[in-house]
Formats: sequence, C-alpha cells, structure tokens
Amino acid sequence: MSTVELTRFRAADADALLAARPAMVADFLADRAGFIGARLVRLPGDEWLDIVEWRGEEDFAASRSKGANLPGIKTFFAAIDSLVSSETGELS
Repeated sequence: MSTVELTRFRAADADALLAARPAMVADFLADRAGFIGARLVRLPGDEWLDIVEWRGEEDFAASRSKGANLPGIKTFFAAIDSLVSSETGELS
C-alpha cells in the first residue's frame, strides 16, 4: 500500500504558490525516492490541501528529513504562510 500525505495550509499569494509548484514537483521527482505524485486542491479562502502519494512510509520519512533542500522546494515552502494540519494515511 502506498502512503498518502495530506497537508492543509494557508497561502495568501496564490500566484506565487502556483508559480512555484512545477519546480517543487520537478525537484521531488529528481530527489525523492518513492515520490509517486502530488495534487494541489484550492479550498475556500486562502487555504490549500496538498495530497502527496509515496511508495511507502519509509520514503515519506526520508523525504521529510531532507526538508527544503532544493531551490524549487524551498521556493514553494516559502509561499506557505501557515500550516493548518498534516496527517498521513494508507491508500487502499
């Protein structure tokens, strides 16, 4: 089963967030073993839900330990104003 990361956050500057997204995904594809894909959902107000799928929990944990280690990831994370919630689950 794959691991799904659900991160809800606030970002007031939607243009900056969306402009940074392709480079973040490209950096994840190049640098994060087990990264399957990601979908970004715009919610009411300035809230967003990022749905990221990983091959497994170990890959997700390894990615978290790297943090914003590449420019595309760093720019995307910088566009986030605040974290609302973060959780993981298994895709069945």
